[in-house]
Amino acid sequence: MTPLRAWILVAVAVAGVSSSGPITAGSLAPVVAIAFWRNLAGAGISGVWALFRDRHGLAGLERKTFWLAVVSGLVLAAHFTSWFASLRMTSVAASTALVSTTPILTVGFDLARRVPVPRAVLIGVGVSMVGVVAITGVDAGRSGRALAGDGLALFAAAAMAVYMLAGTQVMRTTSPAVYTLVAYAACATVLLPAALVSGTQLTGFSTRTWLEIVTVTIAAQVLGHTLFNVTLPHVGATPLALAILLEVPGASLLAWAYLGEAPPLAVLPGAVLMLLGLVVVVRSRAGDLGDPVGEVGAPPGLPGAGGQHDHEQSVEAPQPRS
Repeated sequence: MTPLRAWILVAVAVAGVSSSGPITAGSLAPVVAIAFWRNLAGAGISGVWALFRDRHGLAGLERKTFWLAVVSGLVLAAHFTSWFASLRMTSVAASTALVSTTPILTVGFDLARRVPVPRAVLIGVGVSMVGVVAITGVDAGRSGRALAGDGLALFAAAAMAVYMLAGTQVMRTTSPAVYTLVAYAACATVLLPAALVSGTQLTGFSTRTWLEIVTVTIAAQVLGHTLFNVTLPHVGATPLALAILLEVPGASLLAWAYLGEAPPLAVLPGAVLMLLGLVVVVRSRAGDLGDPVGEVGAPPGLPGAGGQHDHEQSVEAPQPRS
């Protein structure tokens, strides 16, 4: 694959994951329903891939690895439901920016484990945290509901950090397809009884609502994450991690076009400051770890989660958040 083609595919993937926030915020479907159908579809696609391309890995999955992947899926359910709820309580710009703070939280995990963290990374974290405080300060002035939405977005970022760290451990002994099959299936499995117990509607939606669920599933869960994985060996982990940060302005612009929700001007300085700090964190972590290659989008992610201790990856999107 040529570099130009790889970067074109990265651009398509960023556009795909950027669509998640605006579509979810504007959809009439309950957040649990959107998360359930997305993960059920993701498990089906991963299952087909594992069945035809990695039967050996599927058959040889160890019990300990299986249950760790299950726990990862349960945490993923918490990530999706909290972030989707956040999107409906505050602006897409603020929610998407705050849910992108996962790299900051993985650094916090390293500090808690007394893993050495480079000074440049700590500086980047500090800059990002100033941006986070600025964003939440603006929302606190807007309404209590918006501030609660910020809190849910930060909780979703913490859940994604746990999801990525668990995924990093699982993928030491299994493939992305097998891991995502178990994690997505576990996520959908726990969301189904949650919906039934709470009386949440899972079917009977309008045609438009079903199209929104299908679109966000294909664009973010399938197309976006798949293209991140495909292009990772060709563009490198650090450049891809930086490219994924473009989801924040991408989602904000799409929310403006799709929902008529202009990004709050008061939020923009904090969002820019937070993203600049994340750029420092990602670049500094890559240098510290020798720019390792990890799994992007589906979860384990990009340079930075495991720290020097593991010589590991991390930082989804990402991920999968989208």
